[in-house]
Amino acid sequence: MQRYKNLSIFAIRFTFKLYKNMAKSKFLQDFKAFAMRGNVIDMAVGVIIGAAFGKIVTSIVEDIIMPPIGWLIGGVSFSELKVTMPPNLLKPDLPAAAINYGKFLQTSLNFIIVAFCIFLLIKGINKLTKKKEETPPAPPSPSKEELLLTEIRDLLKEK
Repeated sequence: MQRYKNLSIFAIRFTFKLYKNMAKSKFLQDFKAFAMRGNVIDMAVGVIIGAAFGKIVTSIVEDIIMPPIGWLIGGVSFSELKVTMPPNLLKPDLPAAAINYGKFLQTSLNFIIVAFCIFLLIKGINKLTKKKEETPPAPPSPSKEELLLTEIRDLLKEK
């Protein structure tokens, strides 16, 4: 029992020493600097918002868009559309396999909506950055030397 107690004390001491050395490590300092940069945090926020946006789009497709389309084609729910394969002749006790093309159609529509929204977002961002680039900076005012040279040129033209 004493042997295990000594071993656990050794493990605890080793862990604390390792932790202290890692805190001084340049690798960990570099990683901390990388993780705390604005771009990484902005990207993380974008991923979280994107996941939430994906759920919203899924709900729109499954709950708002697909039911009227299913109603128009005869009261069919798209998630239930499938082609059932014939039963397996070698193992008839297994349930028949099905190709769920209705779920595929819903997922494809989700993708098209998300891709279209991202396209609109990128197009808007590009339009905003173009406007910033199109405004030329004001020309700098001429220096004293340039003003003096212009005055001399004008005087020489008059003569």
